[in-house]
Amino acid sequence: MGDEPPTYEAEPTTLPVVDPEELRDLVPDTVLEGARYGTLTLRAASLRGDSARYRGEPRRDALLAVRFGIGDSALVLVAVASGQPAAPGVHRVARELCEWIAEAVGRNQARLTEDIHTANRGALSSGLHRLTDRAYGRLRAGATVRGLAPADHTASVRCLLLPAHPACRTRVFFGVGDGGLFRLRDGVWQDLEPAGGEQDTAGGPVLGYGGGRPSAQQPPHPPNPPYAQADPSSAAPTDPDPDTDPDPAPAHGPFRFRASVARPGDTLLLCSAGLAEPLRGEAALADRLAERWDSAEAPGLAAFLADAQTGVKGYADDRTAAAVWEA
Repeated sequence: MGDEPPTYEAEPTTLPVVDPEELRDLVPDTVLEGARYGTLTLRAASLRGDSARYRGEPRRDALLAVRFGIGDSALVLVAVASGQPAAPGVHRVARELCEWIAEAVGRNQARLTEDIHTANRGALSSGLHRLTDRAYGRLRAGATVRGLAPADHTASVRCLLLPAHPACRTRVFFGVGDGGLFRLRDGVWQDLEPAGGEQDTAGGPVLGYGGGRPSAQQPPHPPNPPYAQADPSSAAPTDPDPDTDPDPAPAHGPFRFRASVARPGDTLLLCSAGLAEPLRGEAALADRLAERWDSAEAPGLAAFLADAQTGVKGYADDRTAAAVWEA
């Protein structure tokens, strides 16, 4: 897409240099994930940017898609993280941030699922904010141990919570840092990026499919932390104290939260900055992806990867995308 061909070749050229003692630290060039639950179909891909492929640098983006629970009570988490450019070990930072958030979500799966099913937005917003802050607290502690500045030992992270129950179409987004949240509805892209401060933006309110909203007697923010810490034994001294510092600002930006109800035919797209920027900046790419993805059936994994890596002149960063098709 664009007026000129992309600067770099479309295929990888150079492998990253690796220490023989750290082979477990290898990052594959490309990762693909997919699943289908109830009315939703998930397609996700993370690929090394063209510039990193040319320079032999590892992929800085991380992608994690996991399921907690079984049957209709299951909860799917998709986490996307992007490490800081030119910082040491950024690929590890991104992966660890996804894993720590997934660990916390998994430990609180039953409560989270209940809050999503009952549209308890207050508990979801405050609880997910806490879990995210704790993960960033662990990053700050790790930076101190390694003698690094916190700004060099951090990453953007963006997550989707997708309930598996076919009657629940509530989709929950939360995260910190750069990237994009888009919805393709009736062939038109809508930029759903929420402002900081946990505010929902355009779109309908969150509604439960069962008992509706919580009763008026239920406080919107429980007096105690709504979700347990991922691992009490792993708390670092620099972690935020939930009683004295309930709303610390992560080094990478404000906490963002959005919960809304999907309609049949919607396609929801969560992506790292490597795809969000060309999607916002190059109309031809937005038009192409709208044409390709505005269909009742989700594409196969190979077709989704081909679409996600469509080249655009001037954009050569890692790209990670997770899209959800609503039947």
